[in-house]
Amino acid sequence: MEAYELIELEPNPNIEEFQAGDTVRVNIKVTEGDRTRTQAFQGVVIRRRGGGPGASFTVRRVTHEIGVERTFLLHSPNVESVSVTRRGKVRRSRLYYLRGLSGRAARIKERR
Repeated sequence: MEAYELIELEPNPNIEEFQAGDTVRVNIKVTEGDRTRTQAFQGVVIRRRGGGPGASFTVRRVTHEIGVERTFLLHSPNVESVSVTRRGKVRRSRLYYLRGLSGRAARIKERR
């Protein structure tokens, strides 16, 4: 049996504190050929899972009446920054019910 070495994670200073229900803007590094650029993805956080190096979160947005969900690794070097644009008031940690709602019904109240 091998002894595993603990990995010390340095938190990214560009990632704000956020939770499920918040509307966030995630800036990701996208590599196309030999060039890299930053692409933004803005939407509602529908879940956060895990702790430590494997922590991830899923962001959902609706574009042209099509729902798009992307899962990001919290400690990935490709995630440049996460900024909260709106704090949501929700009573659960997994917001999968938003998948079945559309338009005004899918709105989340703002936390004051």
